[in-house]
Amino acid sequence: MNLPDPCLTPEDMLCFDVHALNQAFGRVYKPLLAPLGLTYPQYVVMSVLWDAAPLAVGGIGRRTGMETSTLTPLLKRLEAQDLVTRTRAREDERRVEIALTEAGQAMAARTAHVPECVGRATGMTEAEIAGLRATLGRLRRALDAQSGANSSRSAG
Repeated sequence: MNLPDPCLTPEDMLCFDVHALNQAFGRVYKPLLAPLGLTYPQYVVMSVLWDAAPLAVGGIGRRTGMETSTLTPLLKRLEAQDLVTRTRAREDERRVEIALTEAGQAMAARTAHVPECVGRATGMTEAEIAGLRATLGRLRRALDAQSGANSSRSAG
């Protein structure tokens, strides 16, 4: 069994950098989204829906990496804000379809400034952001492949 280097501090671990980065992004997004009544996870889900609504909850989960147990209460809150509708599919009652309301569609225009503001906050050029996104995408795919391999090993 390979144990982590006991001299490795949390600050030396990639996962801590990624976690701290996520927290930093949250601090940038919060003042941009709060006046609109959205949290960052809600914004992520709405962005997916603006791109491809209607979608089943499972499709939203695949695009966002969120579990159904996270999405269900989030979608209920968006429905309470009259931004989405949730409808059970006729052909399969287990499947819940999420569609945008008129207010949800209009919210896209109200958030149009957000990506540019966040991009500026990074202090990076578009080329640097594109390179970083490519690297992070490779990292995510490698970790997903590894976690899938671990899941199948533990299931078997």
